[in-house]
Amino acid sequence: MQVMDPLEEGIKAKAKALGFALVGIAPAADADGFERLRDWLARGFAGEMAYMNRREEARRHPSAILLTVRSVVMVAMNYKPAEVGEVAPLHGRVARYARGADYHDVLRDRLNQLLAWVRGQAPGCEGRGVVDTAPLLERDFARRAGLGWFGKNTMLIDKRLGSYFFLGALLLDLALSPDAPHESSHCGTCTACLDACPTAAFVSPGVLDARRCISYLTIELKGSVPESLREPLGDWVFGCDICQEVCPWNQKAPVGTELAFSRRELETLDLIAVLGYNEDDFHRRFRDTALFRSKRRGLLRNAALVLGNSGNLSAIPALERAALDAEPRIREAASWALSRLRQLQVSERPSEDAFIASPSQKSGY
Repeated sequence: MQVMDPLEEGIKAKAKALGFALVGIAPAADADGFERLRDWLARGFAGEMAYMNRREEARRHPSAILLTVRSVVMVAMNYKPAEVGEVAPLHGRVARYARGADYHDVLRDRLNQLLAWVRGQAPGCEGRGVVDTAPLLERDFARRAGLGWFGKNTMLIDKRLGSYFFLGALLLDLALSPDAPHESSHCGTCTACLDACPTAAFVSPGVLDARRCISYLTIELKGSVPESLREPLGDWVFGCDICQEVCPWNQKAPVGTELAFSRRELETLDLIAVLGYNEDDFHRRFRDTALFRSKRRGLLRNAALVLGNSGNLSAIPALERAALDAEPRIREAASWALSRLRQLQVSERPSEDAFIASPSQKSGY
């Protein structure tokens, strides 16, 4: 059993008091997965996420973020919501992580509180809290800090929490005693996550081609969604949870207690209403949420595609209006959706021959 020094023990206790469900300490060193990252980027799997290439070398070592870093405190915050029921007609599903306040703001605030506490114990300490916008391979350091293992869907998994948690890091110039890394995997022969992906985005276990991932297509992709991948979007209007929903480790994971991550109005989106949003409406509704990342043009593009998948002919008037939008990506998506629904409309209309052949009509009664 590892004996913690008072400072390490205090950091972990304070992190738990701030709402972090997991906390561990890793030494600052080259990221274990840096070469895997370079190979992944070279294969083009990042798609349009050019920032990954621009800051590739910076991800080698956390000193690119804090020059004097000696330890990385990794934390995880549970965001799993209570399950929602059936998705209502003309609504789109939102990934669980985005059904509340923007996690960047929540975690960054808590990390800054943790840093302030550390500075109170170690005056003059230098540190920086980061939440996935800095060039740090968070999952590598989380595994090294003992927080979990990499699932076949690339997510970090903990036996108790599953994978519905956010990662944050506090970089410190203190030489803290590290935790034992998580060396084992507990996925066994299970391939549920790989088999469930509707776009076949996993090249192999642990390797994701982001260009085919629904989360990438609905959030990161700025242009038009490839036609072959539009129908597999199903009713996902922002992000996707499919590979996590089927993971056995998530079945009994506890519901998160952070109220900031749970807003009932964000569990699903009324797609007809979304298609009617102008820029002011979009900013007012989503500016403090993760959905803001898609921008109006992205979210309305997604809403149009999902309505095209819905088979619901009552969406036609809203799509007709969206087909006149000033944004070309919205117009194109709405036109595609209209084409699908109008084809369905024609196929459902009784033919003249069918009308004549109807026995009740032929009899005159």
